[in-house]
Amino acid sequence: MDETYARETKGWQENAHRIARGIRQRVLEHTLKNNGGYLSQACSAAEIFATLYTHVMQLGPSQAPLIPLPFQGVPGAQNPHPVRGADYNGVRGPNYDRFFLSPGHYALVVYATLIELGRLSPDGLAEFNQDGSTVEMIGADHSPGFEVMAGSLAQAISFAGGVAQVRKLRGESGKVWLFMTDGEMQEGQVWEALSALAHYHLDNVGIYVDVNGQQCDGPTPTVMTIEPLKSRLESFGALVAQVNGHDVDALAAPAEWLGRGKPVVVLAYTNPCQDMSVLEARRPSLHYLRYKSKQEWDEYNAVYQNMLATNYVEEGK
Repeated sequence: MDETYARETKGWQENAHRIARGIRQRVLEHTLKNNGGYLSQACSAAEIFATLYTHVMQLGPSQAPLIPLPFQGVPGAQNPHPVRGADYNGVRGPNYDRFFLSPGHYALVVYATLIELGRLSPDGLAEFNQDGSTVEMIGADHSPGFEVMAGSLAQAISFAGGVAQVRKLRGESGKVWLFMTDGEMQEGQVWEALSALAHYHLDNVGIYVDVNGQQCDGPTPTVMTIEPLKSRLESFGALVAQVNGHDVDALAAPAEWLGRGKPVVVLAYTNPCQDMSVLEARRPSLHYLRYKSKQEWDEYNAVYQNMLATNYVEEGK
């Protein structure tokens, strides 16, 4: 697929929806093969990733092999050229955007996105979560599509802010994009970083938040209240849009707000069971899917077979 062409044509929305459907199908296929996986994250975030990669972000061609290299060690004097997952997002340059992902457990969603875009081979998932592989279950800086290892969540916003400030000082036109989740809004580091972004007028930063209402310990509101998010973020100096996270036009529109003196935050309210109603039976335990019985596996396989029948993923991709 020619990404530049897809971005510039008026029909980018159709392409984004196709990629979102493909993301969900690929992640569901993976959970069936491996008896588990982070499926609800693909349901909630597919349109966000599809919109970012096909329309919002200005990325160069991938600089990484279609089949990911094995882990070759951490950066150091003896390893000056380590494997860099960010290479899948294109060459670094003053006019190109940079993408940071904060919740490492969305790795499978990122890999599926890269496959849909032709930046990663479907065969690359054969090394998923294997010893010595860069295709980690929880993505690190050597994993396809990852800039950094964001640790125990909420740290990537500080990484992204530092890069954005350097880019400002250098006069670079490229933007910095960050993907986060609503559960991270319970972390103090997020609010400290937002204060810094606003203080330094880093209006070259766009943050997309998957507000899916769930986290590892259960529904987000029962763990710790984070609403009203919009007014809280605005009080910290951000420009904030509150949108339907499955509406690609609504997701794309706030990206035009960059350059207005403040960081931009897009609160994308999503459904963690989107296009996969079979998941509803698992509420409120949606963070990680592990099939409990052959009957349940069969139910999800029936959903997958229906996706195949409706050609969600183009033949030969």
